Amino acid sequence: MNYKIIRTDEYLKKLKKFLKKHPDMLERYIKTVEILEVNPYHPSLRLHKLRGKLYEFHSISINMDYRVIIDFIIQNNEIIPIDIGIHDEVY
Repeated sequence: MNYKIIRTDEYLKKLKKFLKKHPDMLERYIKTVEILEVNPYHPSLRLHKLRGKLYEFHSISINMDYRVIIDFIIQNNEIIPIDIGIHDEVY
């Protein structure tokens, strides 16, 4: 079962800024999204529910330093990226 990634204009702006600042992460980001679409529970993504002010969202890892915050709507098989960046910046 594939999941649908819904990218908002706001997220695309954040993604563009992130990739401009970290062009070396493009290939890893693409691979992460490909895995996310097929299996968001894949161990390499380290999917986990957030707490505190972001309690409604989940996070996945691009690598040990970079995260993507997602709104993970399981009932519709939709994943909406919210933010991307260094761990301390997105939390």
